[in-house]
Amino acid sequence: MSDDRSVLRGLLASGAPVTWVLTGDSITHGLIHTRGARNYVDHLHELIRGDLGRVQDAVINTAVTGWRADLILDDFERRVAVWRPDVVTLMIGTNDCTTEWLDPPIEVAAFAASITEFARRVRALGAIPVLQTPPTVDLLHAPDRARIGEFAQAIRDAAEREGVILVDQHARFEEFSVGTGPGNERMPWGLLDDAFHPGAAGHALLALGLAEGLGLDAPGSRVLTALSAQVAVARHPSWPPH
Repeated sequence: MSDDRSVLRGLLASGAPVTWVLTGDSITHGLIHTRGARNYVDHLHELIRGDLGRVQDAVINTAVTGWRADLILDDFERRVAVWRPDVVTLMIGTNDCTTEWLDPPIEVAAFAASITEFARRVRALGAIPVLQTPPTVDLLHAPDRARIGEFAQAIRDAAEREGVILVDQHARFEEFSVGTGPGNERMPWGLLDDAFHPGAAGHALLALGLAEGLGLDAPGSRVLTALSAQVAVARHPSWPPH
């Protein structure tokens, strides 16, 4: 199996136009909870076609609010294949892990199988798959999503098995509140708009993580500089959170 990071570096260095497809659920869909700000796909678009000057690239968001891995597989042609992508990212799991809104609940093993199948279908298109773990959840206000950590681990395991690029957003959100002061209760309040949807600062952190994971380093980037500043401010949110 080829090293996807090396393949991606070569693709970017070739100068050929790249089609990027980003899919997932409401977090990637990126509406409402950003309150008018850009979502992480928008930030990636500006980084790629702006700061990196890759004006012939296309950055396409096919995520749908409320969706799960199995639904994306069922609609794979529209979500992914029809766009003839070169790179495909998937962030999923926040809806899959619920024990309240699905009957019966999705088992971790079934979810892992869907993630593996997704990566293999992307490879069959000749594209590079990229897996992202979902952000953390405020379990006090969304106890039905208590399995989110197990589903994030299933994505990590699938990425390792399949040799897929992994962007561990879940770990970034877990680490974020460390050292930010008393009362945070291990929750990244400054990143969230509700119990599990990132707000504007959360999307800034997601964009930084994905840019790093994809090797999209633009020296002097206005986008990355602005996102880093936004995340720094979010480390010290007002208390109590609203």
